[in-house]
Amino acid sequence: MEYIIILISAVFVNNIVLSQFLGVCPFLGVSKKVSTAVGMSGAVCFVMALSTLVTYLIQYYVLLPLNIEFMQTIAFILVIAALVQMVEIILKKISPSLYQALGIFLPLITTNCAVLGVALMVVQKDFTFCGASHMLNLGESVVFAVASAIGYGVAIILFAGMREQIATSNVPKAFKGTPIALVTAGILALAFMGFSGLV
Repeated sequence: MEYIIILISAVFVNNIVLSQFLGVCPFLGVSKKVSTAVGMSGAVCFVMALSTLVTYLIQYYVLLPLNIEFMQTIAFILVIAALVQMVEIILKKISPSLYQALGIFLPLITTNCAVLGVALMVVQKDFTFCGASHMLNLGESVVFAVASAIGYGVAIILFAGMREQIATSNVPKAFKGTPIALVTAGILALAFMGFSGLV
């Protein structure tokens, strides 16, 4: 039951982009076409799940035993950058077609604050489920990371579809481009506020 609550909460109620405002730069920059939004969300999902798994293990088996928790942010950034590079090298050798499809998005993930934000949230926050507060275990952490990435994907794909529709619409000259994109993102965030109180 807790896994379902984590999933619903991370995807809809506490969406990483629309509620917590992490990863807004790629959200606005890569959402002009649905195809690029799908590619970016797939790459973010993979890297976010993998980086959360590795950073969780580093936090509880390296940083805490050595009493160097203050190195958390630097260690996590290095881990995320190394994972992105590793994924890029592996994809280049194993599946060149997938590398070509995701190649442009992989370097962007290194600077996506949503990936680092989820890794930090997992080890720093107490999560409350049905009135009981506890730290996430490894399984719950990975589910939270995957659910956050799915929420990121849902938001960016919906936003890209709306932007494609707006591109063919008659928008006032003062609102063309970034202004109408920001207004649309705000309306999308308001729509996701309707899920608050669901869990």
